[in-house]
Amino acid sequence: MIELNKKTNLLEEKVYNYELQNVENPQLYREIFDYENVPKIVFNNRHVPMNMPENIWITDTTFRDGQQSTSPFTVEQIVELFKLMSRLGGKNGIIRQSEFFLYSEKDKKAARACQELGLEFPEVTSWIRANKKDFELVKEMGLKETGVLVSCSDYHIFKKMNLTRAQALDKYLGTVKDALSCGIRPRCHFEDITRADFYGFVVPFAMELMKLSKESGIGIKIRACDTMGFGVNFVGAALPRSVPGIIYGLRHYAEVPSELLEWHGHNDFYKVVTNATTAWLYGCSAVNCSLLGIGERTGNCPLEAMAIEYASLKGTADGMDFTAITDIANYFEKEIGYVIPSRTPFVGRSFNSTRAGIHADGMLKDEEIYNIFDTNKLLNRPMHVSINNTSGLAGIAYWINEYYELPKEHKIEKTHPIVAKVKAMIDKEYEDGRCSVMGEDELDNMLRICDKDFHKKLLIYGE
Repeated sequence: MIELNKKTNLLEEKVYNYELQNVENPQLYREIFDYENVPKIVFNNRHVPMNMPENIWITDTTFRDGQQSTSPFTVEQIVELFKLMSRLGGKNGIIRQSEFFLYSEKDKKAARACQELGLEFPEVTSWIRANKKDFELVKEMGLKETGVLVSCSDYHIFKKMNLTRAQALDKYLGTVKDALSCGIRPRCHFEDITRADFYGFVVPFAMELMKLSKESGIGIKIRACDTMGFGVNFVGAALPRSVPGIIYGLRHYAEVPSELLEWHGHNDFYKVVTNATTAWLYGCSAVNCSLLGIGERTGNCPLEAMAIEYASLKGTADGMDFTAITDIANYFEKEIGYVIPSRTPFVGRSFNSTRAGIHADGMLKDEEIYNIFDTNKLLNRPMHVSINNTSGLAGIAYWINEYYELPKEHKIEKTHPIVAKVKAMIDKEYEDGRCSVMGEDELDNMLRICDKDFHKKLLIYGE
């Protein structure tokens, strides 16, 4: 059968009609996942086209998947983070949705409190157990969408649920019909998709969901969940691990519209950000993230990373307020007590900091030489120099200019006499066995000792 593809405007063969393969024994891909060795990345050199949707966006799971990995947030903390997330996403709703548990009274109170803020974005959605009672709860809460777990690998179907593929498919479709009967938009979480039989279960299941979507007139979303972080973005990689293959296959064979596709990844193999970006590039409209990447085991895709990635791909922030990223990081550390590793991109205390004297020397001339972008303007995070025995004269001069916020006409060079005096004191510290970085209060006191009058001028210049 030949059909015109309205996206490519090309006549294409449509000869595949994938049906459920109800196998007797589970397909566990033991040549790839033998469990006793690092999983293998297999290639078949099949290339699929990039086809990024016109509209892409971010969804959030901080208060669902993310919260499972940390001390529980209070209702007040959830509300404050939700407001900061809304500010980051901007009026255009680049952060479109945020999902909540509805298990406990505290869960429900937090979801209601965020609803009552009256913010257009992100939309409050939920994640529930697959039963009619929970669907009624979603309806009572006034939520339009909920996530439903529909595990799709044989690891889960056979080994966890003790079902056959046919039984699992029947159960899942019944659950989705229950949601539709309540007037709720279901978001089907295809758990463990990167170990699933793509053509034997994933595509046939997705095709059935698209039939139900057309019959009901309600868009049924599919969240492709890379539960164990096995996904790879390499061109020519084979299924089930290929992110391009998964997204292309759901779009091309199951005919799932981009706006109904969402990617949810984990970082077990350090690929969570590139995999999420790849999902966008190959036709998935939404990527699911959490603030700071918190989540099960190695975590989810960091929401702040994908906000920056969005601007990189689209060439515009589309109304996002990136300074909210810094406020979110500060709130996590100061109010929640969460420790962010200092070198974490965009949010760590040292992400745009240097200790190397040669870098500081370049920054004195023009900070663009060693800064990824204007972090002061975009993130409200000026570049920073940490002082130790390798910082040199340039590092000390840069620190003085930054710490005292000296205007351009009063900035000092590394040749200034005060810099040499402070360096001599620092060198003595390390000669005597010091190993740690100099504290800012220590350096401030050293300047006061070296030249009390000049120290007073620095305080005046920086006002």
